Amino acid sequence: MGKTITLSEFIIKRQSEFANATGELSRLLNDIAVAAKVISRDVRRAGLIDNILGAQGSTNVQGEEQQKLDVIADEQFIKMLRNGGEVCGIASEENDDFVAFEDEVSRNGKYVVLFDPLDGSSNIDVNVSIGTIFSIFRRKSPVGSLVTIEDMLQKGTEQVVAGYVLYGSSTMLVYTTGNGVNGFTLDPSIGEFCLSHPDMKMPEKSRLYAMNEGNIAVCHPGIKAYAEYCQSFENDYGTPYSGRYIGSLVADFHRNLIKGGIYIYPVTTTSPKGKLRLLYECNPLALIAEQAGGLATDGKNRILDIQPTELHQRVGYFTGSKNQVEKVMELIREAEIKTV
Repeated sequence: MGKTITLSEFIIKRQSEFANATGELSRLLNDIAVAAKVISRDVRRAGLIDNILGAQGSTNVQGEEQQKLDVIADEQFIKMLRNGGEVCGIASEENDDFVAFEDEVSRNGKYVVLFDPLDGSSNIDVNVSIGTIFSIFRRKSPVGSLVTIEDMLQKGTEQVVAGYVLYGSSTMLVYTTGNGVNGFTLDPSIGEFCLSHPDMKMPEKSRLYAMNEGNIAVCHPGIKAYAEYCQSFENDYGTPYSGRYIGSLVADFHRNLIKGGIYIYPVTTTSPKGKLRLLYECNPLALIAEQAGGLATDGKNRILDIQPTELHQRVGYFTGSKNQVEKVMELIREAEIKTV
């Protein structure tokens, strides 16, 4: 067995990947890892601690009911990032507006972090895997000033780091700096994330597809055609695909990253702008997908090329194995040609 490589060791070895690296980004990644460990602990004790399970009794800016662990995770990340001194501001799915850190050290920070502190949190009470998604950008505003909305509304192509943490049968942290994708599993015996999945690659094709087919009646005709394609004996495998939908984005994405497949959460007639958030969910996972050899689109356009115009902007989302994403896009185009 080879030497165990911890996340901290790996970050230090790969620091040269960062242009003009001086250590700030390495420390920031370590801060995120520490926050993830704390959240992982809380998630695993959720059924044993009073006042941690269930609804908070409030809604977030999206109008979604907040779970108690949503708020705990959000506060933990903000506290860790504020105290780290590398970040000048954050934006979170759970907050109406971005948060500018006003102390002098933070104003000199070079980075902003956008995150979904606990994706899939409605699954907490039934013990289904959930996750954290994060995205790191270099600030656009002058160092020393307060962060602005322009710092947050950057294209996905500008991401310096994108990653997620999966709280499942084990806790895993997966991230990319634009030079491949690597996964780390938390070893609870030593309290460290250890390299377990180096240079992750998404299979180009698979028989797995993930979507909420309960919404198929309100989907684009091309998506209906793709679902029929997956369920037929006339697809590229000659046998029906397997539907695998967890309903927790990080868990669905992680399965497809390992085994291949496609995740579909499209716009519908009832949700014409889509449901998933571009900045906190789609962009980070899109960069990971592309770095692993997959694709991510809104059905027509590359996700990473979309210019954000709103902090909580929503989009349709298709991500996963290259061949499968290309196939659904082809069927969407064909359906639109037929209706012209």
